[in-house]
Amino acid sequence: TTSTPTTPATSVTATADATPTTVAPATRLGGAVWLALAVVYVVWGSTYLAIRIAVETMPSFLSAAARFLTAGLLLVGYLLVRQGPAGLKVSRRQLASAALVGVLLLTGGNGLVVLGETSVPSGLAALLVAAVPLWMVVLTAFGGERPKRAELAGVLLGLVGLGVLSAPAIGGSVAPLGVILIICATLLWAAGSFVSKKIPMPGNVLAASAYQMLAGGFCNLLIGLVRGEQRGLDLGAVSGRSWLAMAYLVLFGSLLAFTAYAWLLRAAPLTLVATYAYVNPVVAVLLGWLILAEPLTGPTLAGGAIVVAGVCLVVSVSRRPGSPGRPARPEKATSARR
Repeated sequence: TTSTPTTPATSVTATADATPTTVAPATRLGGAVWLALAVVYVVWGSTYLAIRIAVETMPSFLSAAARFLTAGLLLVGYLLVRQGPAGLKVSRRQLASAALVGVLLLTGGNGLVVLGETSVPSGLAALLVAAVPLWMVVLTAFGGERPKRAELAGVLLGLVGLGVLSAPAIGGSVAPLGVILIICATLLWAAGSFVSKKIPMPGNVLAASAYQMLAGGFCNLLIGLVRGEQRGLDLGAVSGRSWLAMAYLVLFGSLLAFTAYAWLLRAAPLTLVATYAYVNPVVAVLLGWLILAEPLTGPTLAGGAIVVAGVCLVVSVSRRPGSPGRPARPEKATSARR
């Protein structure tokens, strides 16, 4: 068997029905945090392009359901092989918590982005999702954790940069409903990320990710069926590039990056984790330039530079000991092994 991943900030495991308690955080973030953050930065930045390609010939919610149900089942199989049934054992409270977070993140957050991208370009979708850090800071403030002024300044600076980046796109012809759907997705994603730090989640991060994917995928499936997306669906008409995009989303977007994100929510300050939404649009713009030959204009270069500056400011504050947004109240620690 393999040991449960532990966070660099805390040593955490859980009883069958653990309740949140506080464990003293470390003063520095480990290299694993920065590696996981780099994965989320780069891989999720590329998923906007992959989603756009997938929905060219696949229905929106059913494609999202296929992605997360497949990834969730693969992760369940991996845990059964490596850790046995004990790797999936959780309490009812932990299972309910994982399901709630999965629905908020993967149905409300990702599902609405997929639907929005049927009428909104992938680059603009990535720019709109960059509002997530702002909502996270607001939720953190309502939760009683007061962000530092430098963190707020970093958030505002990042949003200014994204405004510069999005100015040329907003001036074009974009479906208003698609924009509204993606904005709603950012609110639900931020809520899911915030809630996951306040409720008793499974101690095994891989098990938590599996249950979240299965819950979110199942809800996406129900919504897709209610919307009638199965009517007229012909798998033979799905293009090869859409299948390749789906495979990339399952293996890299879900199994790799989403698991890294779920782990980061426990191992790093929330404001630091939220900076992925600043970097993802930059990655999306660069991929558009490399793959689709989209021009790198002056506003694109200027906005990208401002975004990176905002990220650096938030990261520098989050690395200091005692920064707000650290994972407060992780689940009860009972031993160093499981």
